Amino acid sequence: MSIPKEPRQLMINLMYLVLTALLALNVSAEVMNAFFSLDKGLKSSRTIVENNNDQLMASIDKQADAYRNESNEKYRKNAKEAQNVANEFTAYIETIRKEVFDLGKGPSKNDPTIPMDIRNKDVTTRYFINENKGKEIEDKINETRQKLLALADNDKSVETALPLMVEELPANSPSKNWPEFKFKQMPVAAVFPILGKMQSDAKNSATAILNFCAKKVGGEDIKFDRFTPAVSAEKSYVISGDRYVADVFLSAFSSSADNISINVGGSNLPLKDGIARYETSTSGVGERTFKVSINVKNPLTGQTENFSKDFKYEVGQRSVAVSLDKMNVFYIGVDNPISVSAAGVSSNDVRVSASGVTVSAQGGGKFNVRATTPGEAKLTVSGGGASQTFNYRVKRIPDPAPRLGKYKGGQLGNGEFKAQGGISAVLENFDFDAKCDMVGFEFTYYPKRQDPIVVSNSGARWGGQAADMVNKAKPGDAYFFDDIKCKCPGDIAARNIGSIAIKIR
Repeated sequence: MSIPKEPRQLMINLMYLVLTALLALNVSAEVMNAFFSLDKGLKSSRTIVENNNDQLMASIDKQADAYRNESNEKYRKNAKEAQNVANEFTAYIETIRKEVFDLGKGPSKNDPTIPMDIRNKDVTTRYFINENKGKEIEDKINETRQKLLALADNDKSVETALPLMVEELPANSPSKNWPEFKFKQMPVAAVFPILGKMQSDAKNSATAILNFCAKKVGGEDIKFDRFTPAVSAEKSYVISGDRYVADVFLSAFSSSADNISINVGGSNLPLKDGIARYETSTSGVGERTFKVSINVKNPLTGQTENFSKDFKYEVGQRSVAVSLDKMNVFYIGVDNPISVSAAGVSSNDVRVSASGVTVSAQGGGKFNVRATTPGEAKLTVSGGGASQTFNYRVKRIPDPAPRLGKYKGGQLGNGEFKAQGGISAVLENFDFDAKCDMVGFEFTYYPKRQDPIVVSNSGARWGGQAADMVNKAKPGDAYFFDDIKCKCPGDIAARNIGSIAIKIR
């Protein structure tokens, strides 16, 4: 392009160039500010992870103190070392952040938390590439990852769960190595969230090691805060002259602790696997009462507590019993089949009445229960001169789990993700014939290195704009499905069942 000779035209061209530069600066400022917003968000997330790790470590300490053995001490030590390794790496990255801040000419006037020269790409390229600081970071990541894996016995499942890693370069990347891929020609502003993510990955990797150690130590805290003595009898009624047999146990018993003594009627009973068997002869007809006294020593606090309760049983000529075919709970909105029998009474003569639920006879001692309101229900069984009332709980169908096809979340291939048709609500380990219908969810598409796009989607399958966002999926993109709502049988209003996060690999 030739330079105009006329002064007026030259001035117009210069003004156009200045205007173009100003427009570019305005767009750049918005982008640069976004980098620092992202960095602040990562810092807040790290604080949450650190608090969770501290709580998990406290739980491991408490469990290891209560059950002292060589294995528990080993994994308690490994858990503490995992936190130290993660803290050491985080502190190392923090020194680099400060050096980059200084390279950006220190704090700006408007915001002292942001450096002045946030657009400079030369200083970062020189620092991370020419001065090999990027290679030093790469070596530090590999070293830290190996230290953490060693603390988890190099367990393969833990290895796949550690986010702190040196990722492979994309096949079409022009970069020669990882430091160039991460830092070459990166403006100062963009470096901070990159380093912040490394710190977050270290903290989350420590969480994976702590979870591994917690399982090895024995799981979560045993909280003996509520105890109810329980009796499991072979029969609800016995015939006069027969023996009454019942298993007496503590409902909150832990098989990992030998800390229980059981006394019935003033006599101590021997225990096997936390259960004592009580036997007594019966004669005559009528109600009988016996007292159960249970002493429990809490291994976590060393304190011993006593729990006592009177139990009753009735001796008669005939007895009735109710057994639920699936569970000891009635669920709202579905059929709850039960079987009812009475010793010595024909099934055709057995009658069942109810409060809190409705009961319909199916024939042959089979009945079906339908419930509409949470709470308690009573079934009264009568026949052959015998009558007895049974109390049961009434519950809503448990919350289903959100699924993207068969996936709970995580990383999916591009084509695999596009092949999914939408979000479903799955009732896991629920034996009843029930299906929950999707109401809708909030859909967030986070293109790689671009601003997120948020839409609402009705129903289970992608619709309209959501379908377009799915078809745009490419490696590095992320998708978030939040506020997932569905309706299960018996529900009046939709229930929120959680979120799903997907990253395209």
